[in-house]
Amino acid sequence: MTTETPCTGDTQLACSRGLGDWLRQHNVSLAFSTYQSGDLFLLGALPDGRVSVHREGFTRAMGLAGDGDRIVVASAHQLWRLENMLGPGEQANGAYDRLYVPRAAHVTGDCDVHELAIDRAGRIMFVNTRFSCLAVPSARYGFTPVWKPEFISKLAAEDRCHLNGLAMHEGVPRYVTAVGRADMVDGWRAHRMEGGLLIDVATQAVVADALSMPHSPRVLPDGSVLMLDSGHGELIRVDPVGGRRETVARLRGFGRGLALHNGFAILTLSLPRNGSFGGLHLEDMLIAAGTAPVCAVQIIDLRNGDVVEWIELSGRLTELFDVCALPGVSCPMAIGLDAPELSSMISFDAEWSAL
Repeated sequence: MTTETPCTGDTQLACSRGLGDWLRQHNVSLAFSTYQSGDLFLLGALPDGRVSVHREGFTRAMGLAGDGDRIVVASAHQLWRLENMLGPGEQANGAYDRLYVPRAAHVTGDCDVHELAIDRAGRIMFVNTRFSCLAVPSARYGFTPVWKPEFISKLAAEDRCHLNGLAMHEGVPRYVTAVGRADMVDGWRAHRMEGGLLIDVATQAVVADALSMPHSPRVLPDGSVLMLDSGHGELIRVDPVGGRRETVARLRGFGRGLALHNGFAILTLSLPRNGSFGGLHLEDMLIAAGTAPVCAVQIIDLRNGDVVEWIELSGRLTELFDVCALPGVSCPMAIGLDAPELSSMISFDAEWSAL
């Protein structure tokens, strides 16, 4: 397949020939993160049809949440809120219809924040992996815990079960994923192969077990749960009532980060650390399929499990973390924390301009 190869510094990107057309057809742009290099990538389509890739630094960038006018980024010890400063019909640099600028940060401390979302009250809800709980920002403290698995006996900075994924439904936390049912420091590591759990937040019931390093649950319109059974190398659909699961697609890498848009799953894949997936079933699956893993963002049609578009990354960058869809956005860019332009990004509410 013919590809375009934009380049951003030490990372080379190759994308499928139809990616730009797909983004325009579905009226969406994408944001994805990597803690490895500490970057937020924004992916869109330029007016001439080429794919635009914009990259800004956020130390240890991990979980993402966003829409057309806001992006929230979890970093090493902060939650950053970026707001679009362009009005309808305005463009930056003659091409970009969204310009995301850092407007606020909440200092959490090093909580190893994984996935996050905006709840119905407008709060940032995040997975506090280090303390094995769901949490929200606090005006006085680093965070306020709002939920923990019932098998976690106390909140401690011990990453006991590697709580990592969060599915929201109607603005309320619905499901979470954990790598293992463990209640001691780093206890989850003994459960990597088959100990993963999908947990109902409201009831504490285990909806699915025997998963391998699960990540990124998402509630589908029919109430089923789409998620990454990462260690098995699969995108799966789970019936939360009976626990039945089916494989939607096999994955060419370690899956972590999942977004939904117009009947498509958008996910991020990573290469193995230290040259090996550490005995996970994913490694055997790729060998049997006669293929090598990739570091990539893939777009999968949920009707048949086919990969319809993709962008692959090579060079020093080998791991991605999260992805979110930005509906209604054609071509986004952002201003990073160290950008010299940040000092001149001054704006105020237009209602006050006549005073």
